[in-house]
Amino acid sequence: MDRYYSKQQKKKKRRRRIFYFIIVPLLIITFSVAGYGALLYKKAETVFNDSFNNIEGREKSDLRDKQVDPNIDNVSILFIGVDESDTRNYGSSTRSDALMLATLNEKEKSVKLVSIPRDSYVYLPEVGYKTKINHAHAFGGPKASIEAVENLFNIPVDYYVKMNFHAFIDVVDALDGINVEVPYEMYEQDSTDTKDAIHLLPGMQSLDGEEALALARTRKQDNDIERGKRQQEILKGVMKKAVSANALTKYDDIIQAIGDNMETNMTFEEMKALSSYGLKKKLDMNTLSLEGEDSYIDGVYYWQLDDTSVANTAIELQDHLEIETSTADSTGTDGSSDDGYGEAEESEAATYQ
Repeated sequence: MDRYYSKQQKKKKRRRRIFYFIIVPLLIITFSVAGYGALLYKKAETVFNDSFNNIEGREKSDLRDKQVDPNIDNVSILFIGVDESDTRNYGSSTRSDALMLATLNEKEKSVKLVSIPRDSYVYLPEVGYKTKINHAHAFGGPKASIEAVENLFNIPVDYYVKMNFHAFIDVVDALDGINVEVPYEMYEQDSTDTKDAIHLLPGMQSLDGEEALALARTRKQDNDIERGKRQQEILKGVMKKAVSANALTKYDDIIQAIGDNMETNMTFEEMKALSSYGLKKKLDMNTLSLEGEDSYIDGVYYWQLDDTSVANTAIELQDHLEIETSTADSTGTDGSSDDGYGEAEESEAATYQ
């Protein structure tokens, strides 16, 4: 019984993460107001050009007949939040902390977002076996993460955007904080993992970046569902502050905050295509979730995705991209009936669990 609770506590710690999809609407808003002034536009161009990092040998997805143009085509973007900060510098072994896939329909100017749990047990083409999807980045960087997601949903991933903890904190601070309802008194660690460094009282609060991160991460007094609701409220708080008239003078800092903590294979010209989505009075954004259940394989915790949920999500994303897919398995399996570990996976599990 003690071993069970120990595993549960480890699982909760691993799940206590911030969703990086808050950056999606911020990017759209940023490029929507890039015309605020010539200097701001030039700043955005310089900063985001510096963030460009193309994946060698990948001019387009293998699931595309030709390279896409986000000005006229429906596209997909994989947002990769890495488990990296000043106190978490793992170099080439950095795992992804969060994965969010966005599909953008150019005609409808709509966005669909699906969050992929970091402990999802999926097939990784990079290594040829199934393990946690967040290990893909440690094995092969953004390319390996992209290929894992493509295999999971059987759809092309056209672009990636990789960010770290600092992006969230710096954006909130660039806005001079956000107003959010805190549901209860809480003590939480900060981005440097200092225990109980953040103390918040219940009620409507003006939160800085560290405080907003702590509120988004905590689940000590509730559960994942309530945490998801809090993160939605934080997202609303950022959006509301970002589109306010008072925020216009802050966009220089916002652009710098995003650019300093971002790596992407999108060119500045391709990024500007996102502005057409931000020009709508209300951004049409639909969030999706993947159902599943807790699972242990050889004593290692995994999130076992529900095949039906994955298949239905894949169909919805395919329809949103308006693409025809092959009859290939869209549930992300490798066709093998063996869900256990091979010799390589046993070794990898001991290293990266």
